[in-house]
Amino acid sequence: MKFSKTLFITASVLAIMSCQKSGPKDIAVGKDQCDNCRMTITDVKYAAQLITDKGRAYKFDDLSCMTMYESSNPDKAANAKTYVVDFPSGQFLEKSRAVFVKGGSIKSPMGGNTQAFRDKAAAQKAAAATGASLTK
Repeated sequence: MKFSKTLFITASVLAIMSCQKSGPKDIAVGKDQCDNCRMTITDVKYAAQLITDKGRAYKFDDLSCMTMYESSNPDKAANAKTYVVDFPSGQFLEKSRAVFVKGGSIKSPMGGNTQAFRDKAAAQKAAAATGASLTK
């Protein structure tokens, strides 16, 4: 009886652990720190994340911080998934699927001055409004 109870508890814990979200983790604005520059993340719309193949999440306050981190930590970046925040919705999307708007009057936390968009039409509209350029 004791063995089956232990087995049940172990199986339950493993089941709960396997249900963990594998994508980007929530960012606690004003609490979480950028894993590159160590500044507190204050504006989630410019945030980015790198998730290693082991599931470790690295959070960044700006796309430029994630880019610098990837360059200085190629072992962690090698098979990682990268995410940026869709500027209009505030939701994460894979970096490879994003359209970027850079420059103009855009001011991001670390001077990368880049906004990510899920939708190309929205990105074009933002670029026109801010005097910025579209990049991929």
